[in-house]
Amino acid sequence: MRSTTLLAVAVVAAPLLSATPALAITGGTESTRPYSFAGSFQPAYPRPSRADGHGCGVEVLAPQWVLTAGHCAGTNPTSARNGVPRGWKVRVGSLDTTSGGEVAEVDHYYRLATSQDEGGFWGKDIALLHLRTPVAAKPVRIASTTPADGTPARILGWGMTCADTNDPECFPTRLHEADTVVQPISTCTAAAPVGELCVGGHDGEVAAANMDSGGPALVRDGTEWALAGVVSGPSGEGEPVLYTDVTRHVGWIDGIVSGTDVPPDDVIPDVEGSVALGGCVGSVVRPPGAAPRDEALLLTNGHCVDGDRPAPGSALVDRPADREVTIADPRGYAQATARTKRLVYATMTGTDIALYRLDKTYAQLAAQGAKVFRLTSGPVRAGDPLTLLSAGSRSACTAEAVVGHLREGGYELDDSIRYTTSADCAPSHGRSGSPLLAADGTTVVGVHNTHNVAGGMCTDDNPCEVAPDGTTTAVQGRAYGQQVHQIAACLGHGSRLALDRPRCALTKP
Repeated sequence: MRSTTLLAVAVVAAPLLSATPALAITGGTESTRPYSFAGSFQPAYPRPSRADGHGCGVEVLAPQWVLTAGHCAGTNPTSARNGVPRGWKVRVGSLDTTSGGEVAEVDHYYRLATSQDEGGFWGKDIALLHLRTPVAAKPVRIASTTPADGTPARILGWGMTCADTNDPECFPTRLHEADTVVQPISTCTAAAPVGELCVGGHDGEVAAANMDSGGPALVRDGTEWALAGVVSGPSGEGEPVLYTDVTRHVGWIDGIVSGTDVPPDDVIPDVEGSVALGGCVGSVVRPPGAAPRDEALLLTNGHCVDGDRPAPGSALVDRPADREVTIADPRGYAQATARTKRLVYATMTGTDIALYRLDKTYAQLAAQGAKVFRLTSGPVRAGDPLTLLSAGSRSACTAEAVVGHLREGGYELDDSIRYTTSADCAPSHGRSGSPLLAADGTTVVGVHNTHNVAGGMCTDDNPCEVAPDGTTTAVQGRAYGQQVHQIAACLGHGSRLALDRPRCALTKP
């Protein structure tokens, strides 16, 4: 339960895949004329980190097709390979991300590979975006062959010009470019065996930057530019940058653009009502007897609170809280938004829960079409079917057993829900706080909170079961959720916390 990091993934949405951000189109200059085929990919999901909405670069290949990096299209809520986005657009043929050129909506995306594929995505980190309406921009041709080492290349992008992600001045709205060369692949020490180009100055002084992902490496083909690669990710410190060699994937690109070999859309799980909480998950719940005018409650784990967690044997009550809450639609995009006003209650003793009060009522959320779940007043029993709803995924589980006592890192939990071990039900880090739904799909009966990572005994991330005689058992991979039926008995008029109610058994402060 101690870990609240996101699920381990090999890529990040728009920035280059680097722990230490690179700077600018390093060694480049501001472009003086636009490139008709070059554009800015501006997805509405996830929420843009910069005011102009830019996330990645794109290149026009045909009137209704642009190419970008695969991990840029991986910013869809369920990490689907192929599907229909919402709120994605591109601006092409302009020097500026905020004006000029042509703007078109993206209505479909296709990724060649994902980080979950066998062998990963390196050398295959490209995606095609289909535009709802055609653009008049002159497309760029793909180079006829992989450029040789030492080939002159030009790189373009709107990447960061400094390292401070909180400084708007670090996000240029004007296009930058630099002339450089294709380096021997050995110059990029993080290179995959095949399918990558190493582009930039030998010492990294001229190179792509964070938020240049998907941008082009151009080579001369007669009097015109041709596309050789798109920015995929960094190499080592002080080195050039890795570009996916687009020339290797002309067949895949042509098959989709021509319509002769279009892959099917992924089946998207229904994730309506899930709330991503920066490494955890939550859900909006309505207790029995709550009125439409009551301010809504958000449920997650106690170990998911901001700041200090509740100490063993204690609880946090009525604390300031200001967190953004985005309630997902069935495909994971934002259906409604709110903010937390107060941390109503949090504990990691007896159960692992946290309740936040939102700045919107149940009636207001209903008017926005947001999914609100009923909060149970009855316990989960062994054999009960459960659905584990996470931000981006949905898993069918079963309560294998109700464990009288669970111990982890100094915390004691009662009547924990142990899931059956199956391929469908395999919770992991990043899913803490995910609601466990009853068979009706609308009642939250528990929250996922932990699993035994390494087989350890009663330590952080390695919970153990405690028998009545005190003996402990730990099994690597076992996952657990926590009961939430106790909450309803501790809420009074207006869904206000009332720990002094006769049947309230939650841990007191």
